[in-house]
Amino acid sequence: MPALHILYAFRYTFFMAFEWMTSGFQWVGGGTLGESHFIIARWIFLRAMGVIYLIAFLSLWVQIRGLIGSHGILPVQDFLDAVREHVGPDRFRLLPTIFWVSASDAALHIVCGLGVLSALLLIFNVLPLASAIVLWALYLSLFNVGQDFLSFQWDTLLLETGFLTIFLVPWGILPGLGVALSPLIILLFWWLLFRFMFESGVVKLTSGDTSWRDLTALTYHYFTQPLPTWTAWYMHQMPAAFHKFSTLFTYGIELALPFLIFTSRIPRLIACIGFVLLQIIIFSTGNYNFFNLLTVALSLLLIDDRMWVQVLPQRLVEWISPIAATEILPQWFAGIISVIAIVIILVSGFQLLRTLARGVPMPRFIEVLETWIDPFRSVHSYGLFRVMTKTRPEIIIEGSSDGEHWKSYEFRWKPGDPTRRPAFIEPHQPRLDWQMWFAALGNFRTTPWFHSLLFGLLKGSDEIHGLLKENPFPSNPPKFIRAVLYEYTFTDMKERKATGAWWKRTYKGLYAPALSLR
Repeated sequence: MPALHILYAFRYTFFMAFEWMTSGFQWVGGGTLGESHFIIARWIFLRAMGVIYLIAFLSLWVQIRGLIGSHGILPVQDFLDAVREHVGPDRFRLLPTIFWVSASDAALHIVCGLGVLSALLLIFNVLPLASAIVLWALYLSLFNVGQDFLSFQWDTLLLETGFLTIFLVPWGILPGLGVALSPLIILLFWWLLFRFMFESGVVKLTSGDTSWRDLTALTYHYFTQPLPTWTAWYMHQMPAAFHKFSTLFTYGIELALPFLIFTSRIPRLIACIGFVLLQIIIFSTGNYNFFNLLTVALSLLLIDDRMWVQVLPQRLVEWISPIAATEILPQWFAGIISVIAIVIILVSGFQLLRTLARGVPMPRFIEVLETWIDPFRSVHSYGLFRVMTKTRPEIIIEGSSDGEHWKSYEFRWKPGDPTRRPAFIEPHQPRLDWQMWFAALGNFRTTPWFHSLLFGLLKGSDEIHGLLKENPFPSNPPKFIRAVLYEYTFTDMKERKATGAWWKRTYKGLYAPALSLR
């Protein structure tokens, strides 16, 4: 009973604060959270989430055997065996994943296939609650065994968004939009979007990177980003004043607009437009897979139904309106959402404080709470582009049959041949190409997965070769392999006109010495 009283006290305090937040800020535009309806917004968001999940699973499916399959770079079974040996029975709590049942290549394909099927069901509103739960659980399973290849912030953002989505979907087999949605869930989505955008701005100022402070960061960004596009080459040619203005524009979007999220209708619309515009710019000059789409989907939840009615085709509005929510949210479900909201806001709130001021002590009970929920990867701190890299080291892998004559392995998407035009590949993410960018920023000794990559190429692994553009040794694998390091920069207008090359490169030395299976 005392625990129950404490829970009710927490709920009462939380709802008092929630009521204050949702009833305030009526000085412009109207439409506070408490006054607004998000039935149409939910309909749009859930289909967007289905599409994003579909992209995520399909993108991973076509490369998963080469990445973490039995003959891939970082086999799942080897990883789970190591966890089992070092952690013991506690492994199920610390590393929740369906692959404890089976880590075979068939299991990897089944999980990806089920993810694709569940995403389609969510898009077409068939068993949406079950689909949302399955999608989150399957992606969590992949994330927890993906090691270096699923270590990106958008993977955790998808998990956090996917977890909240479970409490947003309507119930039933073909439910329409039956059960009413909780304003508290909408608030949690807004809180997630606020943290993601605001923390991405804060870390640029607190990282100590002088290029963000003197507004020169974007003079480097377009050619040093992991997988540049041909449009990035043109953006790089713009004058320094343009790049400084672009940096200020980024600060405005990430540091100022997030505070409009918790106000009223018109300021929220301004924030939404700013966030979407920034994502369009990033999408049009870089390859960031589903990250831009996911951020746009979260931003669209800032728009309530009164605005959607004004911009959507009338036929679509009429089709959605008859299935508007009519059932009252059950009290027990509202209680679950309340507890989840308390946990998320407590943990993420202190994570935000640590981002704003390093060294801020976290209460012991918050640390314990964070430790227990961390394995589910659904409450995180964020901060994209914390430090701007100012040079572009690039690894070129070479093989040889005699140790004297070397042939280069060409990757599908990362820079290699200086004359090859940088391409658009989003929303697909070639995860090996991405990790090659990180490997070049480090060194051979501290990048274990790169050792496994070279070893697989020496053995002639078909699964690993499938991740590359072409195999220069189609008949027999090379006897020797090495990695050479170059520094790449974009050419300028004059150089490209004269040579046709998009890149120019300077030899820097060996990244990995010549190796052989012997």
